[in-house]
Amino acid sequence: MEVGSSSSNFKLYDQFELLEFEDRLVFKSLESPDKGFSICRRQGNIEPLSDESSSGKPPKTSTIYGVAGTIRLLAGTYVLVITSRKEVGSFLGFPVYRVESMKFLACNEALRFSNSQEKRDEAYFMSLLKTVEATPGLYYSYETDITVNLQRRCKLMEVWTSKPLWKQADPRFVWNNHLLEELIEYKLDRFIIPLLQGSFQVTQLKLKSSPATFTLLSRRCTRRLGTRMWRRGANLEGDTANFIETEQLLELEGFRCSSLQIRGSIPLLWEQIVDLSYKPQLRIIQHEQTPQVVERHFNDLYQRYGETIAVDLTDKHGDEGQLSAAYAEEMQKLPNVRYVSFDFHHVCGSSNFANLQVLYDKISEEFEKQGYFLIDKDGKILEEQRGIIRSNCIDCLDRTNVTQSYLAQQTLDIQLQRLGVFTSTEYISMFPEDYVKFRTLWAEQGDEISLEYAGTHALKGDLVRYGKQTVAGFIKDGMSALSRYYVNNFHDGIRQDALDLVSGRYTVSKSNPSPFQLNSFESFSYLPVASALLIGGLTLTTFSLQQAARNAQHYVSSVVWAGVTAGAMALVKANGRQFCSRPRLCRLL
Repeated sequence: MEVGSSSSNFKLYDQFELLEFEDRLVFKSLESPDKGFSICRRQGNIEPLSDESSSGKPPKTSTIYGVAGTIRLLAGTYVLVITSRKEVGSFLGFPVYRVESMKFLACNEALRFSNSQEKRDEAYFMSLLKTVEATPGLYYSYETDITVNLQRRCKLMEVWTSKPLWKQADPRFVWNNHLLEELIEYKLDRFIIPLLQGSFQVTQLKLKSSPATFTLLSRRCTRRLGTRMWRRGANLEGDTANFIETEQLLELEGFRCSSLQIRGSIPLLWEQIVDLSYKPQLRIIQHEQTPQVVERHFNDLYQRYGETIAVDLTDKHGDEGQLSAAYAEEMQKLPNVRYVSFDFHHVCGSSNFANLQVLYDKISEEFEKQGYFLIDKDGKILEEQRGIIRSNCIDCLDRTNVTQSYLAQQTLDIQLQRLGVFTSTEYISMFPEDYVKFRTLWAEQGDEISLEYAGTHALKGDLVRYGKQTVAGFIKDGMSALSRYYVNNFHDGIRQDALDLVSGRYTVSKSNPSPFQLNSFESFSYLPVASALLIGGLTLTTFSLQQAARNAQHYVSSVVWAGVTAGAMALVKANGRQFCSRPRLCRLL
């Protein structure tokens, strides 16, 4: 069997007819109309397709492109379906699609028998499902698994490729793992679509006279899934926030080259709770298990990827400096992992992309020894990647993406020289058309990953796209920074709850406390009051000052309203955390 292929026995059904009856939802494959299943709208039970399942005329019929799973809330079962998709390229010869829209379908009406608190809770859970429907960056294939990198695929036995796609998939990177449990229980193998969250970018390179396919695939881990400010650092198992495996794949004249890099939050226990300030204070959580947490994290990396070089791009002063110093201290206890501290902002500033050569000089020997994965057209393994670079800054977004793109460029040059496309003195940067495509893919990947974690496009995108900061890029970064501030302070609590719900970290049950009991403080009910006081106070103060020139009594009013405004500002500042959107469902660790 050709490397990268997948057994056609388990090609998933790719289009469905959805029949919405009053008592059931029926899902039929358009390719094989006798294949399908139904879900009872009274009990939420899944049943095999039968004549009874499709009898009568349904009130509503539509076409969908997959069932992403089910979830049970207080009022019953909801089914997540893919309502539109877009083909975005191919992975090892198989089409890959991006989810363009999804929708949750309610299966029963038990809510009418619920009490007022349960109805309030269900309304909150349903608002979280609306947030889930808008999840960005979800990819899948009906014909092959895209969660496993090329090197690992080639190491697995042929029997692996004959299994259903959901069994082939790496559970770390299956975004809807929790939602698929009932479909798996009922053995609906050809209907089960593992969704990957991350980024999939592909382009065609000319490379002198050697056409090539260049693919960039990032896989976001679900073990510590969350938003920028509400999921930082590691948990006690050693899983880190925003952990992403990025695979750069080059297909050229029958050869396939794959190289991996990873990123992830600093694997200590730490937090950075939003409090209305632009840059909330970092706090390291002192815990007796911290050394074990770091050790667990890097042991897992070693088993999966081999020798690890940990590149820390954080600042070496202020809060970041304290966190970086704590990280460095723990890394001294791990003799088998090389820790490299590189103050990106100090060395590269805001525009000196080329100064990353300083970092490369530090790690180049070990980096090149780690190698990359290479197979020929017959599937024979010619080279293997024996280690991995793990990069991090604070968010593992902007500085990390710039650095990873630089290292990826070094790898691509080495691969093209190895394949004889380039001489030893030729580099991708010498071929403008191909170089622009390379940098564009890395920049777009950075934007996509940033949208998933921080809610905005990446900063420093110009450094990746053009190798320097432009005026337009500076303005765009400023707008993105302001958008991040707004999203992180006033939206991410809801987004975090939605992620905890869809990932199964929080399970809905009548025996569990209400989300409103877990977090009784209604932050948004107080925010409008505080905003009204601030805006009203500033307005009245300004108006009084304008009138003071005509009437001295207005000076007193100005002083009074200025005092009220200052008091309101002091109140909001002192209680900043209380005015921000906070998760209700789960504790931070």
